[in-house]
Amino acid sequence: MKVRLYALACLLSILTPLEAETFRTTLKGSIEVSPHKPEGKSLTLTYIDSVVVSLTQDAAFLRGIELELKVPQIYLKYRSSVGLSIYKGNKEILKPGVIDFNLERLAFEIIPAKLQAVYQIPLRQGHGLKTSPYVTVPTGIIPPQSFPLVLRLMPLIKGLSEEVETMEFVLTVRPIVADEGALRLNIKTPETMKDRPFTVLIDGAVIPDYSKERILKTGEHHLSIVSEDFRTESRTFFIERAKTTDLTIDLRDTTPLIVFEAPENTKIFFDDTLVTNPRQSQLVEPGLHTVRFQVGDYSVIKQLLIEKGKTYRIALIIDVDIKDE
Repeated sequence: MKVRLYALACLLSILTPLEAETFRTTLKGSIEVSPHKPEGKSLTLTYIDSVVVSLTQDAAFLRGIELELKVPQIYLKYRSSVGLSIYKGNKEILKPGVIDFNLERLAFEIIPAKLQAVYQIPLRQGHGLKTSPYVTVPTGIIPPQSFPLVLRLMPLIKGLSEEVETMEFVLTVRPIVADEGALRLNIKTPETMKDRPFTVLIDGAVIPDYSKERILKTGEHHLSIVSEDFRTESRTFFIERAKTTDLTIDLRDTTPLIVFEAPENTKIFFDDTLVTNPRQSQLVEPGLHTVRFQVGDYSVIKQLLIEKGKTYRIALIIDVDIKDE
């Protein structure tokens, strides 16, 4: 009974809010969490050890991180004797060894009397992580900028036996990846039209700052660019989970284009002017125009109304009509 009362007093002291806590621990190593390594990484710890947990630069794809602690069988005999604390860590790179820390504690949990304990730490709003009989969410949102974290195992009772001192806990840290990816959009305009406005829409919603990388749900999406000065551009693109999709679009002005197709040795006249390079796209003014194809003594004349922002393909088709009489 005396031991239990001491343990309760110790716990109450630990749970008292502190701005910073000074402690000595053995740093066993570091774990870097990446959305591209779903298996995570494991380290073996004793009840006085700690580990530094950091995030890769693509942490925007994470809803949270999962801590799985495999508990030795002998711990069931000494239940409630070891706790797990989470601290806001140092920014500098630390080498393994005995270290004196002075850190802000973010969360604390007593390691339960079962062979496996799973904790999930949310990293953003709308994370969807909840405490259940199988998982504990020990803290509120810890944003990626608060990393690295220090995870520390600590004794809660003085005078623990040698059995406790030699116990080994296996800590595995894994990413909890969101069903999202990112779009990196690069829009190029003609050199002489850099100041002309245009509007970018993704799935029908206006994007105010298209230059920023945008997080989107995985799957198919639709992009539109509309402007009075540029041709309307439409693209369908696909977002993959935890990956960034690069999309480059060259905007074109709304001056109409015409492309000619005709047999060899055909002379093409556009508004009575000979087209010297008919295989190359021609810029023209909107309005009513006349096209004349001439093959030897044979001519075909057509009028067409050309509208702003469109491309026209004008082809001379020569057919052979064979009848059986």
